[in-house]
Amino acid sequence: LQVIVESLDGLDEAFARAGLEARLGGTIVRDHVPEGWHGDEALWSKRLYGAPRVNAHVRLVGSPNERYALLFRDYLRAHSDVRDRWAETKRRIAAESADIDAYLDVKDPLADVLMQDAEAWANATGWAVPAP
Repeated sequence: LQVIVESLDGLDEAFARAGLEARLGGTIVRDHVPEGWHGDEALWSKRLYGAPRVNAHVRLVGSPNERYALLFRDYLRAHSDVRDRWAETKRRIAAESADIDAYLDVKDPLADVLMQDAEAWANATGWAVPAP
């Protein structure tokens, strides 16, 4: 799940009521910062919540990682062949990775490559972050 909020503070109780617990001790973490990003890395902050089979990534409205997540989603929705290859790639990486860090070390750079095509698609179609 992608959840976009105005503030990353004071969310634990609401997510707990929804059956999701704070991940990583409820701390604010920095999302993957794509290769070539030039700016304040704090803009890539997020919180994680979850339950069995559910992960909620909570990002700030207007942040670059909000745009990254939504463009990634919309690009995959518009390109089922890419979506299917991405899903298979993630399954393969997960099966071959010893832990989450090893998984992310492989997945994140591949996501950045996919995002180059997504950015070209966004420019060609006029895609923009949907209004909240």
